[in-house]
Amino acid sequence: WDMNWNSPKDMMELFYDRLELPVIRKLGKPTVNRAALERMENYLIARPIIAHLKTMRDLAKKVSMLKTEIDPDGRIRTSYNIGGTTTGRLSSSFSEFGTGTNLQNIEESLRSVFISDPGYKLAYFDAEQGESRAVGAIEWNLFKAGAYLDACESGDLHTAVAKLCWPKDNWVGDLEADKALAEQPYYRHYSKRFMCKKIGHGTNYAGQPETISSQAKVPIGMIIDFQPVYFQAFPAHLEWHNWVDSTLRTCGQLTNLTGRRRHFFGRRNDPDTLRAAIAYDPQGSLADIVNNGMLQLWRSRVCILLMQIHDAVIVQYPSEREDELIPIISNLLRFRVELNHDRDLVIPYGTKCGWNWGEWSEKNPNGLKSYKGHDKRSRIPEAEFVD
Repeated sequence: WDMNWNSPKDMMELFYDRLELPVIRKLGKPTVNRAALERMENYLIARPIIAHLKTMRDLAKKVSMLKTEIDPDGRIRTSYNIGGTTTGRLSSSFSEFGTGTNLQNIEESLRSVFISDPGYKLAYFDAEQGESRAVGAIEWNLFKAGAYLDACESGDLHTAVAKLCWPKDNWVGDLEADKALAEQPYYRHYSKRFMCKKIGHGTNYAGQPETISSQAKVPIGMIIDFQPVYFQAFPAHLEWHNWVDSTLRTCGQLTNLTGRRRHFFGRRNDPDTLRAAIAYDPQGSLADIVNNGMLQLWRSRVCILLMQIHDAVIVQYPSEREDELIPIISNLLRFRVELNHDRDLVIPYGTKCGWNWGEWSEKNPNGLKSYKGHDKRSRIPEAEFVD
């Protein structure tokens, strides 16, 4: 049998006909997508085959990205769709000339191929705990409940969630050290800290343990144990969920922190409509905040704006002006939102600098490294040789 591992038809024949595994369906139709393969790994007979297939698929995805067509000037471009999502976030795809690709979802292991121009340097500004801060701001506005927003502003919430989920790990009690431990790879190219964003955000948005467990790749029992402790620490979450449910049933519309209104046309008593309504305000508010900050930066002309990656922005600037420009850019990105009860929401940005988009390491000395006032590195090798 000349099987094509990239053919869904051949994969369904292999697993459902020849190995006779129970058929997994999506929207009523048999599927062999990644989620289905991960469920089939519970069967010993399928496990080595699926491990090989997932590796092949991951490699094929990497190869496909590296083969992406670039423009004649050596640059790769993307295009943004301002109406591509219901929350207001930008979505991206290939450029208007048919070249490039969706640059918002390039995985970390491939990012180092994107380099700055000679004499220039890249800076990556990432909104710190943006969605979580927006949730806290909503709860402050509605109920004057500040526990969650205070937690976001006083430390690293996602690392704290990781410590709740994996209490037996070797946490040391130091914020920076524990954050570094939480950033270690956990599943594919994702870290525990990244997965805890899924756990925290999923719980914030009324996600069920089974769904969150599947998305975060953790045992369902961990989520069942985690959520009561989490809601006990931040009881305003449940109060907010009930408020959204009541408002949705009453008028079918919500207005986010920045004043943008959305109408919900699904059945108002449908759990899916409720979850979309709960997620709308924090996700939509953060999208507006990042987009407005990006607009302020673009109008300033102090640097070259390259990309927006959901809650982050990448710019390019003359390397010799780094210490002058980084504080200016960071300040321009901060878009202030006035809250009730004499409080403002200002989301700070974590900053990393380097000569390519990948994370700094000994193998990637030109990669992005946290900016702490001055970067003493020099480009290795010299830019003229690289470019």
